[in-house]
Amino acid sequence: MNRLHPVFFVSILLVFASPALAGPSEASARTIRMQVNGLVCAFCAHGIKKALSEIPDAGDVHVDLERKLVAVALNDGGDISDAELNRALTDAGYTVVEIARTDQSIDSIKAENSD
Repeated sequence: MNRLHPVFFVSILLVFASPALAGPSEASARTIRMQVNGLVCAFCAHGIKKALSEIPDAGDVHVDLERKLVAVALNDGGDISDAELNRALTDAGYTVVEIARTDQSIDSIKAENSD
């Protein structure tokens, strides 16, 4: 009788556990948070909101000048690639420092600044 090697079971476990350990995937994220350099005024915020709102899968856009944070709520089932986000913000004259996907709602991100 053939016995399966224990390494096989560990491999299977890692394949199925990896998404849970890695955090939200692109497909499951509700919001994309970005650290952006070059944000200094309300005009900057308006320009970024306009640029990102033109992307089909972008919902609400929040810009926090003080924290240099841009957050984009994704439409249901939608996603925006890092390359597309980077291109939109770079074309608008800003430098993207970091992009992270999160299950956090955009309303809770907005509320972080009101504390």
